[in-house]
Amino acid sequence: MAEKKAFVLRINPDVLKELEAWAAEEFRSTNGQIEFLMQQALLARKKTAKKKTDS
Repeated sequence: MAEKKAFVLRINPDVLKELEAWAAEEFRSTNGQIEFLMQQALLARKKTAKKKTDS
């Protein structure tokens, strides 16, 4: 696995609270949940871009 890069994330406290709860429900850390959601969003974006180029 590639080395992970740390960075500062400014986030609305209410959004963070929701993410923390969601992460706990899925047995992930908050950081893990954010990374998972970002990966899912990137995959969805790639699929959408591929569909646009295929049509």
